[in-house]
Order: sequence, then structure tokens, then C-alpha cells
Amino acid sequence: MSTLLTTLAAAGPLVAGWSVHTVWMRRCLHTARRDPLTGLRTRDGFTRRATTLLKDPRAVVVLADVDRFKQINDRYGHAAGDALLKATAERLAHYVGQHGVAGRLGGDEFAAVVIDNHGTAADLLAVLHGVLARPADGLDPAPAVQTTVSLGWVRAADHPGEDLSSLLRRADEAMYAAKQGRAGVRRAGLGRLFATWSGRRAGRRGSGAETAPGVAA
Repeated sequence: MSTLLTTLAAAGPLVAGWSVHTVWMRRCLHTARRDPLTGLRTRDGFTRRATTLLKDPRAVVVLADVDRFKQINDRYGHAAGDALLKATAERLAHYVGQHGVAGRLGGDEFAAVVIDNHGTAADLLAVLHGVLARPADGLDPAPAVQTTVSLGWVRAADHPGEDLSSLLRRADEAMYAAKQGRAGVRRAGLGRLFATWSGRRAGRRGSGAETAPGVAA
């Protein structure tokens, strides 16, 4: 009995040490998957959650890009640009809610996956576009920073079998088309992926976009 108690007493600090280490590792992993500026998931964290959500046929993939972000940084400074990114992230996260996921892929580019329970994604994204375009309070002496955000989106059910990467490419091309046409929001077309010469990223593949003034259904 005495030997058992001695052994347990000796093992106590080791077990406690491993428990602390495990908690520390979990916190580090959580931090690594969160963008330090906006609090949104990083690309890795977003990909993990989004891949799970795409198993739901009602899933919609959205890509958002802040318009004229470089000019805002050049004119008002990086502090104002950061304030705009934070405001965009907060508004996107509020729209997505607890049942979806939003992430910052890098720079001024954001992505989200939402579950469209009522088939009203086009209407809801039109509302989101208006919300994202509201002025963000910059830091003095800069005034409220105002810009627009271009959105591209695609329904996962329209392209069965495609993974997150492919759907993001489709949303990316639709988003770029919206930016070029100043349409605000565009839905990715239903056709096959094809190379685009005018694409925002050389060498990337994407889809055409079904468009209408303002928002595509």
C-alpha cells in the first residue's frame, strides 16, 4: 500500500505537467487557426470547418473582397485599413452566425460557407452587400472609411462532387466579375470551369457568372 501511494505521489507532478502541456497545445492550435487582426478563422481553420459544412446540400460558398483597399491604405494609412478589415470581419461573422463559418484567407479577402435553409441566398447576400458597404470608423485623423465589397457565391448542390477548392475558384471568378462590372454580387455560373484571360489571378481557373444588374439570382 505504501509503495502504491509513493508511486502515485511521484507520478502526480508528471500527470499535472502533461495536463498543462495539453491545455497549452490546444490554446496554441486555436490561436494558430485565428487571424490575430480580425479574430476570424485563418485559411487552415476555415478549410477544416467549411469542408464539414459542404456535406450539407444546402451549403453556399461565398467569397468577399474589399474594393479599392490599397487606395484606402495609401490615403488614410494602415490603421484605417485595419479598422475597415475588422469591421468587414465583424459584419460577415454576424451574417454567417453559429451554423456557418467565416474566415480571412489573406489580405482583404474573406470567405464564408453558410447553410441556406430557405433558398433565399441571393436576397440575403444582397442585404449583406449593403451591410458590408457601410462606412467603418477609422482612426483619427482619418474620417469614417467607406468602400464597397464585391461578393461572389456558388451553391454546392449545383456542382455535386466538387470540393471546397473548386467551389472557391468558382466563387472567386464570380466575385472578380462582380468587381469588374461593379455589380456588387454575382452568382457563379453553372457551366464547366474554364481558364480566364482577364482573371484576377493569372493561371487560376474559374467559372463564368450568371449576372444581372446588382445581384444575380
